Amino acid sequence: MFLFFFLFNVISYAQSTATYNFTFTSIWNETDHTSIPNNAHWSDLVGATHKTKDAFFKLGETASLGIKNMAELGNNTAFNTEVNNAINSNEASKYLQQGLSPFAAISSATLSGIEFTEEFHLITLVSMVAPSPDWFIAINSLDLRNTENTGWKDSFSVDVFVYDAGTDDGSDYTSPNSVNSPVGISKIDGAPINGNRIGTLTITLQSVLGISDTSSLESIKLFPNPTHGEITISNTQHIDIEAIKIYNFLGRLVLIAIPDNKTSKFNINLSNFNKGIYLMSIETNNGNIKTQKIIVK
Repeated sequence: MFLFFFLFNVISYAQSTATYNFTFTSIWNETDHTSIPNNAHWSDLVGATHKTKDAFFKLGETASLGIKNMAELGNNTAFNTEVNNAINSNEASKYLQQGLSPFAAISSATLSGIEFTEEFHLITLVSMVAPSPDWFIAINSLDLRNTENTGWKDSFSVDVFVYDAGTDDGSDYTSPNSVNSPVGISKIDGAPINGNRIGTLTITLQSVLGISDTSSLESIKLFPNPTHGEITISNTQHIDIEAIKIYNFLGRLVLIAIPDNKTSKFNINLSNFNKGIYLMSIETNNGNIKTQKIIVK
């Protein structure tokens, strides 16, 4: 496990990175989607950054347990496990999760500060259309790199559509459970969705960190990693660090530290953290970011 994280960090220094914000905004309405059921809402928006197309589902193929449970129940436990398995096999980089607000048909969610490398340049996002038999919205393997890998895409937006997971035969929002032999995932072009878009995903480029900029941050070292409670940030070149932020693997910010850049070392106490994997983001005053995985034992 330690070898994997060591290799990941070495690879990331040879690439440019880009940071984006993602905002899903729904437009679920009676005109485009036949009707709106009572208690209309969405499950958490969940997903992953990854490197292989169709890593978590593919149109025409049978849904995984994670996609099935998300689409039928709004339960993301199995999907979370699938993403973590992909992370452990170096196929994915981050698990993402964010609730939608308000609890209604018209709602929104924002995932902020999501970092991509040239290796992990795809994003997949899903959320249950609730209530429904097994319907979900999806952005599948959206590529943040330009054609022929010529750089990072500027800010843009894409339409979001509804898909049938193929694990329940129900034909309306509140149809009773109708277990079937699973069929392939498909876009819903018939009633009640009518093939219309149900929302928009806005992708906003926040920053790009080039190879030369990344090299200047290599002097910042973190140790020990894994740690049993305290981690030291070594800043021997006194790079102007604005903030050090630590996120858990749900993407939630759990700590912010402001270092004294006049000193060459800065300690952070993580003894109250649960055991697991975290992401540390070191942000400089000129907008550069170094992100590294850390393990708390």
